[in-house]
Amino acid sequence: PKATDASVAGYISSRASEEQKSDCKALMATLRPVTKEMPTMWGPSIVGYGTCNYTYDSGGTGEMCRTGFATRGRDLVVYLLAEGKEQQALLAKVGKHKMGKSCLYFKRLADIDMKILEQLVVGSLAQLKSRHG
Repeated sequence: PKATDASVAGYISSRASEEQKSDCKALMATLRPVTKEMPTMWGPSIVGYGTCNYTYDSGGTGEMCRTGFATRGRDLVVYLLAEGKEQQALLAKVGKHKMGKSCLYFKRLADIDMKILEQLVVGSLAQLKSRHG
């Protein structure tokens, strides 16, 4: 997805349940100071922070937010890298979740340790920086 001029508040109000709305606000309150970036919509459904340019193994290039979140049905998703021993150790302590390639899925923030989530995002940003500058 590409960064757009769509409204972050509009996305959250139209897509999120009441519980998710307050969780989204809490995520924004955490991600804004960690990334030092304002939230921007990426495509129709990702609230993203910052920009990362990357190169595929094939040589093609792309652009994506450095981190972000989305509502996906009943789940919330935080986009982050969780590679390496330190990130894996944090994942083991973050709370009830499922991890995809770069997607941390959970039902509600009440299931997650926010301090650990913040550490995961910080670690992910460091991994992105070392990999893609």
